[in-house]
Amino acid sequence: MKNNTDYMKNKILIASSLILLFPGAISIAQENSSDLSLSLKEAQDYAVQHNKMTNSARMDLEASKMAVWETISSGLPQISTSASFTDNIKQMVFLLPDFIGGTDKKTPITMGSKFNSSLGFQAAMPIFNASYYVGIETVKLANKLAETNVKSTELDVRESIASAYYLILISEASLNILDGNLANLQETLKSTRAMYSVGMAESTDVDQMVSNVTMVQNSCSSLERTVELNYNLLRFQLGVPTDTRIVLKESIDDLTKQLNVEALLSQEFNYSDNLNYKLIEGQEKMSALNLKSQKALVLPTLTGVITGSRTGMGDKIPEIEWYNSSLYMFQLSFPIFASGQRYSKIRKAQINLEKARNTRDIVTDQLRMQEKQLRYNLVNANIQYTSQKDNVEVSKRVFTSVENKYRQGMASSLDLTQANSLYLTAENNYVSSLMNLLQTKLALDKLLNNM
Repeated sequence: MKNNTDYMKNKILIASSLILLFPGAISIAQENSSDLSLSLKEAQDYAVQHNKMTNSARMDLEASKMAVWETISSGLPQISTSASFTDNIKQMVFLLPDFIGGTDKKTPITMGSKFNSSLGFQAAMPIFNASYYVGIETVKLANKLAETNVKSTELDVRESIASAYYLILISEASLNILDGNLANLQETLKSTRAMYSVGMAESTDVDQMVSNVTMVQNSCSSLERTVELNYNLLRFQLGVPTDTRIVLKESIDDLTKQLNVEALLSQEFNYSDNLNYKLIEGQEKMSALNLKSQKALVLPTLTGVITGSRTGMGDKIPEIEWYNSSLYMFQLSFPIFASGQRYSKIRKAQINLEKARNTRDIVTDQLRMQEKQLRYNLVNANIQYTSQKDNVEVSKRVFTSVENKYRQGMASSLDLTQANSLYLTAENNYVSSLMNLLQTKLALDKLLNNM
């Protein structure tokens, strides 16, 4: 008992010493367990590894790999064994005619032995089966399509992460604008009340400023909830618990500096490299293989079989006598007539192939149209962004000028309210144009496989 007590005291002493020597170790571990500090690229890479959609796509890929081996192994030698033991409790009786005496009397006899036992094995392997070889081609193609699907899913996840990342930064930028505007309005309200107390302003001016402050406060509260909703969306895309605290390393200015619209617009587009096109092209190849498989069904199949057995018979177990037997054979099967069923299946496969080719052509046209539209959207978004950015500067100067005049008694509260409203509208338009620019760039980047 004493030894156990001393042991526990030593454990407590060691633990206490570690806490004293490394006071930040535990707090850091706790912080790291629930916090994520991520740049946009880091967030995308993290989501690719942890997002449930990408995990499901990777599981499909693993299943397709197993399907390849499953199909290949079906054409390899298949060996089976069997064993049996029979106790004929009441042996069967046969009636034999009287061949010698020529009478109608029949003689009952018992045939066989009381105990029968057998051991055997069989090995079979298809020597020629056209459907088998087509099946191998099919599952290998399915495996490649699963690989492409993983890449496509990862691309979708990267796009979703970037979109959520942008939303958070844009929302926070809008909130910062409102906070700054609110602080300025509160200072103006304070000055208005001071002016009212000395008779330099009317009560309606104070009421107007109070109304402006309240309106902006309500907007701030609403936007704060929007920011949290956007963080929840990002958590979902990342595949992390809802209580995880996320810190974004990059600001909206960092991402804006990285924008290079001219370089993106100069990048060439090859629709055959697009992942959606590759998936559609893969479906066309699958349809071609299905047609090939249906045609293969009219060809003969050849299978080789080897069997061996050892049979034991006797009326007493110790007296059982064993006899060996074996054989090998080739089984040839040749389909002759199926009442038109095979023709119908072949014709149906041909129609599906034609349909797949038509779908591929449609997707090709859609991708080319999409490229032109996205390039146009990006050019237009960049023009709007530049215009709104200049408009903000103008609106800010106008608001500052009216604010100064208001404090000097040269402008009314209505003038200040209108100037502030125009300034906030310009800021909102600027933020919206920036978000539109980022989203249109994101869409073109995805089309060009830049992510």
